[in-house]
Amino acid sequence: MPTITSEALQHDPLALSVAHAMTLANATASQAGIDLATSLVTVSEEYAASVRQWRVHYGPRDYIARRGGDLIVVIDDPSGQVRQVLRGQ
Repeated sequence: MPTITSEALQHDPLALSVAHAMTLANATASQAGIDLATSLVTVSEEYAASVRQWRVHYGPRDYIARRGGDLIVVIDDPSGQVRQVLRGQ
């Protein structure tokens, strides 16, 4: 298995894009009162109107038979801005 160096990461635009989106989403989630250490975090790509967006979902780790507490942060890749914040019910 190859070893990834920080220099290799700096030359990977996709990895940098995801890292930037995660940093923004983590800051937004923390401000909204989400405990990052206890959250199950998933990242998915959305492609809307020819623009890549990252959808970062924070949910409870024990999500079976549990409702509510989710937070979704949508990051616009080209502008690097938070596009939308959604709360689950």
